[in-house]
Amino acid sequence: MPTFCRHGRLEANCPICSKKEPVAPRSRSGGRRPAAAAKSPSRKRPAARAGHLHVRRMARAQDDGYDNWAVPGLRATVEAGRLADELAFAAARLEQLRADPPGLYADAAAAGGEEGLWLAFLIAYLSPTEGEDPFAGIAAARTAWATGELPDLEGVALGPRAGHDPARGLATLTAYRARAERAGSQAAALAADESSLNPQRRFERAFERLSLPGLRRAPRYEFLVVASRLGLLDAEPLSLLLGADPTDPTVLAAKRILGIGDAINLQRRAGELASEAGVPIAALDLAFINWSRPPGDRITAGATALADAAVRERAAAVLGVTDEGPVEN
Repeated sequence: MPTFCRHGRLEANCPICSKKEPVAPRSRSGGRRPAAAAKSPSRKRPAARAGHLHVRRMARAQDDGYDNWAVPGLRATVEAGRLADELAFAAARLEQLRADPPGLYADAAAAGGEEGLWLAFLIAYLSPTEGEDPFAGIAAARTAWATGELPDLEGVALGPRAGHDPARGLATLTAYRARAERAGSQAAALAADESSLNPQRRFERAFERLSLPGLRRAPRYEFLVVASRLGLLDAEPLSLLLGADPTDPTVLAAKRILGIGDAINLQRRAGELASEAGVPIAALDLAFINWSRPPGDRITAGATALADAAVRERAAAVLGVTDEGPVEN
């Protein structure tokens, strides 16, 4: 006997009754969740925001057939000549820091101890500006180590190799002070007073200890070089420590000059160049970055010394250049 539904149609043929009501899935607790909640709308993961990477191409001089074993990356005589100039200036600056430091460098050397190291750190961290009074901003902001106060860096003019990032505030300086206070002194925090280490190992150990929030390679290396030259630390660099920051301007210039990107071989070739030119390895740090800048845009880093003529002549001989042109090797 046929069965009729409540709509007056054969139950098997009723288009309404034949539709099944959606069954809500069971929740973990055993009850039914509303059908609408069975599927959550798909969510697209927001795309990662690209970093703000600024690439600056360094201009190259025209290839004139220049070729020299010491600087295999250079192909122009004028580039080799400029490198000889910058090596002579950087070497003269290091000698001036040792013998007759200018400006606030002299204050740091005279103060010595904790105060001297703190001032040397501030100089490297803020970087002298270029102009008539390169230390004006640093002098206005500096604080004494003994007070425990951090400098007010609001509106302070920063030099071309400054390590300070206004977006980070005083995080780097806070971390530097905190580490020194835990260790008992700045020298102890840098492990630069360990008698069991030679000056070269002390420099490397101190560089490692300066791995602080926001502190990049340039101000770390500069601080230790300055402190060493001023007699504040018994430390001496054995290399440029180029593996610490692949985006550092000195590192980028070194790759271009020395014609290789591998950090180990970069260190080796840099050491050979410094040895043959008769300059401290630390001189290459400033010389390389100045070489990569436009002519006439030299970073003096507060130095007033003139380029060393003897160093210029020796470097030019190694690089095979004279004022008249390339020298046959």
